[in-house]
Amino acid sequence: MTLVRWDPMRNLVSLQERMNRLFDDSIKSPEDTVDRGAWSPPVDIYETEKDIVITAELPGIDQKDVDVEVREGVLTIKGERRFEKDVKEENYHRVERSYGRFSRVFALPKNVETEKVTAHYDKGVLEVRLPKSAKSVARTVKIETAEAEK
Repeated sequence: MTLVRWDPMRNLVSLQERMNRLFDDSIKSPEDTVDRGAWSPPVDIYETEKDIVITAELPGIDQKDVDVEVREGVLTIKGERRFEKDVKEENYHRVERSYGRFSRVFALPKNVETEKVTAHYDKGVLEVRLPKSAKSVARTVKIETAEAEK
């Protein structure tokens, strides 16, 4: 795992996003879930030897309704889950799934080669691979003993 310099602004942005979601969720009425649709898909972030990988759950969303953008060290995943009105609204008893636009924003570490970022979408799961630069890939360092120097 590579060392990443602590960036307090990144933590503040993350905190601000969480606070915004908290306040948005607390003032929503049931109708807002369908009409306004402020929601955020869950993501997993993990690291391999060569990549940082972000997977996002986007069930029921067409690939054409999802955009992935990398700009100035920031990854943005945005899209929209459309509310299909096959059933009349008055026949619904409960609407728990969120609809409408979403956006997730991630600050990227400096060791990511942004021009080589790839995205793959399959069965409602988006996988974004962020390749690390060759300089940042871990290598094993041999530890020499003090006796070897004598």
